[in-house]
Amino acid sequence: MVSGATTTKRRSGRPLSFDRQAALKQAMLLFWQYGYEATSLQCLTEAMRITPPSLYAAFGDKKQLFLEAVELYTTGGSASAISIIQESPTAREAVWNLLQTSAVALTGTDTPLGCMLISSATNCSPASADVQETLARLRIANETALREKIQKEIDEGALPPEPNAMALASLYMGVIQAMSTQARDGASRTKLLAMAEASLRAWPETTLARTPPKTSNQPFCD
Repeated sequence: MVSGATTTKRRSGRPLSFDRQAALKQAMLLFWQYGYEATSLQCLTEAMRITPPSLYAAFGDKKQLFLEAVELYTTGGSASAISIIQESPTAREAVWNLLQTSAVALTGTDTPLGCMLISSATNCSPASADVQETLARLRIANETALREKIQKEIDEGALPPEPNAMALASLYMGVIQAMSTQARDGASRTKLLAMAEASLRAWPETTLARTPPKTSNQPFCD
C-alpha cells in the first residue's frame, strides 16, 4: 500500500554490482532513524556499501531513494493499516487491531523506534515540501479508510451518530501518532498497550473487544 509514493526505475546500462534490495533496506533504516533531510548521502552510501555514482544509477537521487524506501516500509512484509481496517469484522476491532499492532511494531527490537511515516519528514525545508506531502497523503489515506468503516456502521445503526466518524477516526490516528512519539522517547511496549486500551474507553460502546495483535517488525502508522 503506497498511495502517493512514486518510484523511479533504475537507469539501463551495466548490471548492478550490488544487491539493490538489501541496499534499499539499509537506506530505509537510516531514513527511519534520522529522517529525510538529516540523512546525508555519505551516510547512505556507507550504509548501503555503494558509491555515489552507483546510488544515482540505481535510484536516481536521494529523493527517489527515499520514496522507494517509504514504499518498502509500507509494503515490506507487514499488514498495512488499510488492509487491517478492511479485514477487521467491525470498526471497533479495526481500531483495536491498529492500536495493538502499532504498539508492537513501534517498539521493535531490530528496527528504529517509532513510525517512519510520522517521524522521517517532520521538520523539513521548503525544498522538501513534496516529501512531506507524500507522507501526509499516506497518513490521510489510512485515516480515510478508518473513517469510512466507522461511517458505514453509523449508517447501518450499529454505532450512534455522535461522536461522528471523522472525530473518531482522527482521535485514534492521533493516538497512534502519539504512540510513535512516545516510542521514540523510549516508552515500553507495555506502556503503549496501556495507552491503546485507555483510548478505547472513548469508543461509543461498552464492551472492549480484545483481539490478538498482528505482530510486525514494521509499523504502518497513521
